[in-house]
Amino acid sequence: MSNIEIDAKSGFCFGVVNAIKKAEEELAKGGVLYCLGDIVHNNLEVDRLEKLGLKTINHEEFGKLRNARVLLRAHGEPPSTYQTAKENNIEIIDASCPVVLRLQKKIHDKYDNERDNNTQIVIYGKNGHAEVNGLLGQTDSSAIVIEKKDDLEKLDFAKNICLFSQTTKPLDGFQEIIDIIESRMVGDAKFEFFDTICRQVSNRIPNIKDFALKHDMIFFVAGEKSSNGKVLFAECKKYNPNSYFITTPLDIDPNVVNKTASIGICGATSTPKWQMEEVEARIDEIRSAQI
Repeated sequence: MSNIEIDAKSGFCFGVVNAIKKAEEELAKGGVLYCLGDIVHNNLEVDRLEKLGLKTINHEEFGKLRNARVLLRAHGEPPSTYQTAKENNIEIIDASCPVVLRLQKKIHDKYDNERDNNTQIVIYGKNGHAEVNGLLGQTDSSAIVIEKKDDLEKLDFAKNICLFSQTTKPLDGFQEIIDIIESRMVGDAKFEFFDTICRQVSNRIPNIKDFALKHDMIFFVAGEKSSNGKVLFAECKKYNPNSYFITTPLDIDPNVVNKTASIGICGATSTPKWQMEEVEARIDEIRSAQI
């Protein structure tokens, strides 16, 4: 019996599954289909879809398109993207994650309702991340992005603060930011926050801890661009020092593969199941060659 286990709770989240499904459906119709940014932060999956005809473009290239079909990935886009599409006769295939779209609406509504009250709209998230760019767009780029505790110095604690979170941030980090803001508010200034973290993503942290502890060694599979992958791998490494970050089966060092060790294979929300299965096959191959 093989002592290799692929984590059943790893792999694409709902939003990524939906985006890839839409891309495949549109590609099957023929013609050119563009995608605004990498459909997923995984080079192998991007390469697979590009072989089917998907063309990845950036925002500058998008602005020059006319009369084209463009897929919007799960991360969501700011209002300016939809305006450009309207002006340039671009057909939008919108694969924005429903969780992200709900968050965008919440932020937009709060911004509209509070713009006359000097309320600071704050987003706990990663500066420059595609989802955060889309969220900023709901506030005419006036929201304040907080990546870490030190960034809280940007805030005026004597003015109202309304806090949101990027959907993929860790719950404990969000709670820490909440606690610090609450402790620093002064005068009559009001503080409110909205827990907008996607549980399908945040629940992976406790799961990955349990999975890492079950095995002698872990191979964590993810693309180098995956923010979620970096976070989850850090959790693996914390609970199982014998953890290795790889992007392809060829990254596996045969010298670290023990024939009798219990091996776990897991990945990010941007890691396809087929990629983890290829890693499993490579480990079996290495073990077969061992004497």
